[in-house]
Order: sequence, then structure tokens, then C-alpha cells
Amino acid sequence: MPEEVVKKQPKDTCDIFCYDEALVQRVQPQIDRVAGVEQIFKALSDATRMKIAYALTLEEELCVCDVANIIGATTATASHHLRFLRNMNLAKHRKKGKLVFYSLADEHVRQLVSIALLHKEHD
Repeated sequence: MPEEVVKKQPKDTCDIFCYDEALVQRVQPQIDRVAGVEQIFKALSDATRMKIAYALTLEEELCVCDVANIIGATTATASHHLRFLRNMNLAKHRKKGKLVFYSLADEHVRQLVSIALLHKEHD
């Protein structure tokens, strides 16, 4: 009968429970600063919204129709995702006649998308 090969996983937890009280007291009060930040990542975790955000890093602004064609979706789908990004304060819009143009809300959003892409490409 063949022997089973059991692969041992490296242990990724401490063998004993201990902590640095001074370090915890220094860091713990600052943790609440990140409250709500997860919503930014939640908004960008959708593949369609990330494609839109990335497209908006490549062009200063895009109309809804252009976004729809770039991502291969209907204008209704593009509009829905653009509205979501706008409601999350990640994008802004302006109306020009019958067209609506979207752009990223600010340089921070552009950097966030660019850094995420760089991180993925260096995997």
C-alpha cells in the first residue's frame, strides 16, 4: 500500500500568546482612522468599476458612451457603475449639452488605482 505524503504547512501563528503593551497602546488609538476606508476598496473590488477607474486614469475624462464602449457594456451598465463611483466620491461628473462626462474625483484616486496595478504587475 503506497504511503501518503503529508505536506507540512509552515506555521503562521505564534507558538505562545504575548504582546507588546506599549506598542498596542501606541497603535490601537489610531485604528479608528481607517473607518470607512474599506468602502473605497469595496467600490473598486468590482471588476467593471476597476476597469472604469483605470480607463479614467488613462484619459482625463470620458463620456458615458465612451466608457460603455471601452468596457464592452451597455450605456445603462456603464452609467450604473459610474454613478456608484460618484456616490462613493471616487468620480465626479459634468454635463455638457446632452452628454455626461466623468473623471476621477482627485489625484488620490488616480494614485490608488495606479498603485494597485503596479502591485499586481510585480507579483
